[in-house]
Amino acid sequence: MQFTTPLVPARLIRRYKRFLADAVLEATGEEVTAHCPNPGSMMGLKDEGLRIWLEPNDDPKKKLKYAWRVAELPDGHYSGIDTAVPNRVVKEALLARAVPELAAYGTVRPEVKYGTNSRVDFLLTEPGLPDAYVEVKNVHLRRDGDWAEFPDSVTTRGAKHLRDLANVVAQGHRAVMFYLVQRTDCARFKLAADLDPAYATAFAAARDAGVEAICYDTAVTPTGVSLRNPLSIEIT
Repeated sequence: MQFTTPLVPARLIRRYKRFLADAVLEATGEEVTAHCPNPGSMMGLKDEGLRIWLEPNDDPKKKLKYAWRVAELPDGHYSGIDTAVPNRVVKEALLARAVPELAAYGTVRPEVKYGTNSRVDFLLTEPGLPDAYVEVKNVHLRRDGDWAEFPDSVTTRGAKHLRDLANVVAQGHRAVMFYLVQRTDCARFKLAADLDPAYATAFAAARDAGVEAICYDTAVTPTGVSLRNPLSIEIT
């Protein structure tokens, strides 16, 4: 997935009200307010002075003329911060049959109603195979070594998705929780059970019910984000 408009570098001043960020453009020194497309805590990705990459726009319908897409990390690493990007990356990979666990499916339908007032991110179908319901979660928390963790804050919606997926398995279908790590400095994945014990409990129950879990990292640069390698998942 490539960004539509070339990103420009800036230095973060602050992220506030969940969806806003003030920054100084490196090229001009101008202070701007950018849309921050991320409702999570963004732990470790919102420090003052962090180098970030913004996508400019000239859409007269948009109040904010910049959107924050990427955070630049130490040692040449990057993290994507837009929580809408993982679905775009996974969709591209599914259509290209680039996810081995799901490569047998030829039809990919996004945003299909299922469960209780929910829409599954992707419904995969193929003659002769059980339907596969795939939920995608954005991961960009790193606190310890090379571990990526999810969630970075309490997510009751995420726990609900796990319960809905468990019900799908009970109906004879496949259900897959797909964790996509939007940062380049992680090699393993685990749940942040201390941040959301209820989610960890729901995950364990879903696994016992037959819900599958897979995790992939991404190649993140100021030009785009793409699927990279499978990561091992620590199950506690």
